[in-house]
Amino acid sequence: MEPIGEVTSPGELDPVSLGFMCGLEIHQQLATDKLHSRMPSELFEYNSDESPNDWPRSTRRLRASRGEGGATDVAARFEQRRNRTFEYVQSPNSGLIELDESPPRNHDTEAVDIVLTMAALMGAKPIPYLQAMRKTVVDGSNTSGFQRTTIVATDGIIEIDSSQVGIDLISLEEDSARKLETRRSENGETVVYNLDRLGVPLVEVATAPDVRSPEHAKETALALGRLLRDTRMVRRGLGSIRQDLNVSISCGDRVEIKGCQDLDWIPRIIQLEMARQLHFYRLANELRSDFSLPPLPPDRESDSRPVENRVEVATTRRIPYFTHDVTALFSECDSDMVTSSIQNGSCILGISLPGFSGKIGKKTTDEKGSQLPRLGREFASAAKLAGVSGILHSDELPAYGISEAEVDSVRSQLSLSEADAFVLCMAPKWQSELALEAVIDRARLAFHRIPREVRNVVVSKGKPEDGTTTALRPLPGGARMYPETDIPVLEISPERWDSICHNLPMSAQDRKNRLSGLGLSKNQEEALLNGEIDDLLFEGIEGHLKLPAKAWASALLERGTSKPNSLAATVHLREKGLLTREGADKLLLESDEGPIERVVEAMASEAVSRGFVPADQSSVEGAVEEVITERSDFVHERGYGAIGPLMGTVMSKLGGAADGKVVSKILKQKISEMLKD
Repeated sequence: MEPIGEVTSPGELDPVSLGFMCGLEIHQQLATDKLHSRMPSELFEYNSDESPNDWPRSTRRLRASRGEGGATDVAARFEQRRNRTFEYVQSPNSGLIELDESPPRNHDTEAVDIVLTMAALMGAKPIPYLQAMRKTVVDGSNTSGFQRTTIVATDGIIEIDSSQVGIDLISLEEDSARKLETRRSENGETVVYNLDRLGVPLVEVATAPDVRSPEHAKETALALGRLLRDTRMVRRGLGSIRQDLNVSISCGDRVEIKGCQDLDWIPRIIQLEMARQLHFYRLANELRSDFSLPPLPPDRESDSRPVENRVEVATTRRIPYFTHDVTALFSECDSDMVTSSIQNGSCILGISLPGFSGKIGKKTTDEKGSQLPRLGREFASAAKLAGVSGILHSDELPAYGISEAEVDSVRSQLSLSEADAFVLCMAPKWQSELALEAVIDRARLAFHRIPREVRNVVVSKGKPEDGTTTALRPLPGGARMYPETDIPVLEISPERWDSICHNLPMSAQDRKNRLSGLGLSKNQEEALLNGEIDDLLFEGIEGHLKLPAKAWASALLERGTSKPNSLAATVHLREKGLLTREGADKLLLESDEGPIERVVEAMASEAVSRGFVPADQSSVEGAVEEVITERSDFVHERGYGAIGPLMGTVMSKLGGAADGKVVSKILKQKISEMLKD
């Protein structure tokens, strides 16, 4: 049965009828030192031009090599063709291991225990012997050309409201280096990375394809994120957690989408991917019909390898790769873009696409402003991987200052019929040739089901532009992983696993229940949980000082947790009537953090020597009596409105050695008595 649904209305597509399948991969940084070097996991938020001059830099080129099985990974082979040089900025938390100039150390014990804890929370089965693997990566983000990853557990489950989602794999791996910038030149690209993030431990949780709908994907991501945070052993902040989506429909194929940082965008991203796959299935059959080739079946499971081989041979013959230099045709072009490119040494190369007229498409959007799928955008995406800024094609010309006469000249030089299309690229010759070769490859793929590939969410100003995606690289194949021989196999003993299972962290609900009996407001409870400081709250309540819950909670939320012992000391001394509020603020600011008993003793002594001890009741009453007697006319004129203005006068008389709340209470009492007289 042919798939139904309008590509122009992605939000109305029915996941069930389209054979929707989806799984998630969640990557979460762990709050430990680096996985195989033990260097600190501190990140330095510098841009490329902000990095200190004394930080060493090194330059390398990477190449794809055969794995131990004798094959070269398809994604690695693709990356090698992009003619890139990699420059690495060596931050203070990166050393010889990060530079791949020294063998890695064994797995960080704490990181392993954290991932085992997460596995236990998901009811997964641990792998008895952990074997680190090398995962080939040739985009420069790993200096070694591979990422170390270790499968820790399999076959888990996570509960999401009334449904369950299976957990296929739970792995421990190294995070990649952080990209700072890409510099382009006539000779290729230079990509600059900071090594501060390289080696930070990540847990990767890969779900089974049990996600039923775009909204269910968001719910699954939220549930997984909460579960990982429940361990209180993960890093927080921007970029510390990343979600990848594996999406397919029956008439399409599996596509991995990276860069889904904002969970609210997940449903929209999936809807647009469903529309994209549906569009290109229909386009493939339209092209096949025009070329008198057998149609694609509605379900990829019905594909015939001999038929697809026949189609591949036919399209390769009908769409050859041959470039034409058409630079001279634009010597008097009115387009600033064209003239500046030529002046900067670029040439303009063109290719012909027989039978593609009207098939490449023009930009259109849906009711929410998202770009609808079109082949031209896929061409541009393929070309950009060669480093060019974009391409021009006949379906959108004349435009951009290019005249109809110039379009006709190109069509004439390429000997095109009305049914044929062309694509132009302006760049250095080597780069144009590489970009147009990628366009030809994508045009040939348009006769088949969508390619299995990795795609990135299009981002503008730090967030998704419209929910659409762009091609990043081919989906890796089986040759991508092979054993890491520098790291010994790690045995997970039954005793270690039992200890993990018997010491699991509290769930979010358990933590809520624990707070409910303390008399705190709902806002306070929520803030304590969101800030992950409820454990610190109970340490103060149940610890040596036995701090009152409300006062301690207020102090933590208002003052922060940078000096927990010093803050606890101020709360303790305030509650004992040994420290004024103003004195508490000053001593907290000046305090050196240390053991709680020592901090309390030092603050108490400092309070006495600096006059931060609250005045006694009689002293406060005396000062209040004196002030309101002196200002009796003012009191009778303003009534209780005199309390605020007189507070400062009373505090001044007491030299600041009084509790503001006590002064306010006594002022109110004495003014009340005066007004009754």
